[in-house]
Amino acid sequence: TTGFAQPYPPPGAVIVAPREPPAPRYEVIPAPPRHRREVAVWSPGHWRWTGHGWVWVNGRYIDRPRREAIWVPGHWAARGPQWVWIPPHWQ
Repeated sequence: TTGFAQPYPPPGAVIVAPREPPAPRYEVIPAPPRHRREVAVWSPGHWRWTGHGWVWVNGRYIDRPRREAIWVPGHWAARGPQWVWIPPHWQ
């Protein structure tokens, strides 16, 4: 990774893959940074479709926009023979 948070997919884009993603990788979830423990939420890693193949994106901590917010991770959903990326979001 480059160290920069890059939204995936870009806002408004629809990402479609022609085949099922591999099984998720096992991730060791580190303790949240001490100064962020009250607001940090773990966003699990996921497979990203590049247009040519799958690339793993490591999980990371993100900050809650408000205390009661619930993080819904992004995921791939089967749509006929294709797979569509459902973006992560806050509830």
